[in-house]
Amino acid sequence: MSDIDQGPDRTFTVGTSLSGTLGRTGVISTPHGQINTPAFVPVGTKATVKTVVPEAVSDLGAQAVLANAYHLYLQPGPDIIDEAGGLGEFMNWPGPTFTDSGGFQVMSLGAGFKKVIAMDVTGMQNDEVIAEGKERLARVDDDGVTFKSHLDGSTHRFTPEVSMQIQHQLGADIIFGFDELTTLMNTRDYQETSLERTRLWAIRCLAEHNRLTAARAHRPMQSLWGVIQGAQYEDLRRKAARDLVAMSDIDVAEGGRGFGGYGIGGALEKQNLGTIVRWVNEELPQDKARHLLGISEPDDIFTAIESGIDTFDCVSPSRVARNGAIYSRDGRYNVTNSRFRRDFRPLDPEMDNYTTQYTRAYIHHLFKAKEGLAATLCTIHNEHFIVTLVERARQAIIDGTYYEYRDDFLRRYYAGTKKA
Repeated sequence: MSDIDQGPDRTFTVGTSLSGTLGRTGVISTPHGQINTPAFVPVGTKATVKTVVPEAVSDLGAQAVLANAYHLYLQPGPDIIDEAGGLGEFMNWPGPTFTDSGGFQVMSLGAGFKKVIAMDVTGMQNDEVIAEGKERLARVDDDGVTFKSHLDGSTHRFTPEVSMQIQHQLGADIIFGFDELTTLMNTRDYQETSLERTRLWAIRCLAEHNRLTAARAHRPMQSLWGVIQGAQYEDLRRKAARDLVAMSDIDVAEGGRGFGGYGIGGALEKQNLGTIVRWVNEELPQDKARHLLGISEPDDIFTAIESGIDTFDCVSPSRVARNGAIYSRDGRYNVTNSRFRRDFRPLDPEMDNYTTQYTRAYIHHLFKAKEGLAATLCTIHNEHFIVTLVERARQAIIDGTYYEYRDDFLRRYYAGTKKA
């Protein structure tokens, strides 16, 4: 057995620190390879980065992918993926994998909101709020969550133990504790109640994770990461972080593996992103990786790196690509606009990836002709753009040129966005 298979969960090694900040480089070690951090992790919700074959995801530089426990539980079922040998084997992805716990889907099914960052909720706090035109499909209680499938309306129930069982069957290298994701519309009282519920669920997740790790010793070791909630409240965020660290230490002292890292979740106001992440990371141990769930805009990425985040995931690069929105060094633009009909340049002349050989005019045509290849080419480009942005930030930390890289990138990118 390798070192990562024994004793307490120590999957992360700190590298170079970014002076004057909480930022750093590092390495996450998994049974399926290493992840050099900071790193962007593309989302393959249903065991696929939509429209792109796994080999292309690897070729564009991605070190890991993240899939969704809720969706894979419903279809095809965790037992099938377990029988296939785990998520990586099932989707023909040789590298490290993550799965989330289903907490985000609980929130979106319950309140009907998909957007959790930069939401304007001024004067709208209401614990029973639901998005216009939506039906509440999930109900939370202290033991778990009962929800209706968005596929067929059938009723299901997730508890911390069930989430761990599903994620162990899915076999991802890094899995997350089951949490309740609140919205910015929830009241302070509800945030406090929810935070305590998530804390108690985390204790149960650790216990079940340890039990399953022993019972499934024939499978590669998995690393469980605790999830920190607390919305926009400093005292709640700091308390959540301290509670999970103490919980992990107790678990290790009692012979368990503890948490291998921590995820920072919840609805965040964009303008407070760096502040909230800093509150949390000031409380977390240096030798544990930190993951920020659902972030991919360039300014947010730099803010998060400086606040101590090691890995990110987000569906946005692939989602917007399917609608023709393109990331470029000179800002984001939509290739479906008529001005690109006779534009024979690549999507971004400074990015070199598989899509580079195709022109904007050709891809514009593909969208207008409703050809699926349009989404494939744009997704490859956008994922490569964000993966490369973070990869170059990591190298700049090592080289001591991070601030120059950040300032040049953001100045040019957002100047271009204004023109797009």
